[in-house]
Amino acid sequence: MKAVVYRGARHLGIEKRDPEAPGHGQVRIEVAYTGICGTDLHIYHGDMDARVGASAIIGHEMSGRIAAVGEDVTGWTVGQAVTVMPTRPCGRCAACRRGLSHVCHKMNFLGIDSPGAMQSSWTVPADLVLPLPADLPLDHAALVEPVAVAVHDVRRGNVTADDQVVVVGGGPVGVLIATVAQGRGARVLLVEPDPVRRAVAGRIGVEAVDPGTTDVVALVNDRTDGAGADVAFEVSGAAPGVATAVDVLTTRGRLVMVAIHPKPREVNLHRFFWRELELLGARLYQRDDMVEAIRLVASGAIPARELISRVEPVEAATAAFTALEGGGVMKVLLDLREDNR
Repeated sequence: MKAVVYRGARHLGIEKRDPEAPGHGQVRIEVAYTGICGTDLHIYHGDMDARVGASAIIGHEMSGRIAAVGEDVTGWTVGQAVTVMPTRPCGRCAACRRGLSHVCHKMNFLGIDSPGAMQSSWTVPADLVLPLPADLPLDHAALVEPVAVAVHDVRRGNVTADDQVVVVGGGPVGVLIATVAQGRGARVLLVEPDPVRRAVAGRIGVEAVDPGTTDVVALVNDRTDGAGADVAFEVSGAAPGVATAVDVLTTRGRLVMVAIHPKPREVNLHRFFWRELELLGARLYQRDDMVEAIRLVASGAIPARELISRVEPVEAATAAFTALEGGGVMKVLLDLREDNR
């Protein structure tokens, strides 16, 4: 089987390896598609070398089919379409003991802390596997994991019908948050400088504006009679995005911090005091979020076809990463199907 191997900053290799037979409590999956996300880009840039070792197989957004099961594993059949929830909590830390295993203090995140999905054969614990509808296209199913992120984020923000929501940052996760929030009946404004991403948002029915040419705070105030937005999602990872997300909020508005900021940011704490704002962190997802994400993708509520910009063969992994970091695209997938070589 073929695997994408991280060899150091901006250096990926394609290696042939023997598939790993499933052991106790495991299944082996023939991976069909793997998505590239922002975390994968951080790895590619060398920013996560403290966790990701040399010759590591990365990736965690995926779809595929069961190829083999361990002798003690039941409930799965060869050929069944599946995806993987790539989080392995310790079960013992303070977060796990409180039922918050998705923020485990000692999380084993597959594709970061252990081998990931950018391989055509992937052996994983069976309890991390979720079934997919048989008629769901596997390229669309590769979006389930980022959709689960969006589902969790929207739940953290307690978005309800008629809420005014502002999403700052129109990359894949930002657009998915906007889509999930609209599905709950919210009025959504997406803030994104990239014209290609704004165009994608427009095609799927999400209003998007350019912060370089639009006074976002003034626009939101105009639409809310000066009150401001009920919920803002910061997905840009940039200092101006933080400022916008804070400034658009109404009294007791909720700011959900989604982006991973590489360094501390200045925050207008006086506004938090003055308007009694709330700041909520949103990290990863829970199993219920994955189940809901599968339902949304399968139902067509998530316009997967519009969001997939490119599908590249596994041999073109470096080109796929370069395309994503260059902007002007939404989701980029790697095709790992062995019968497509």
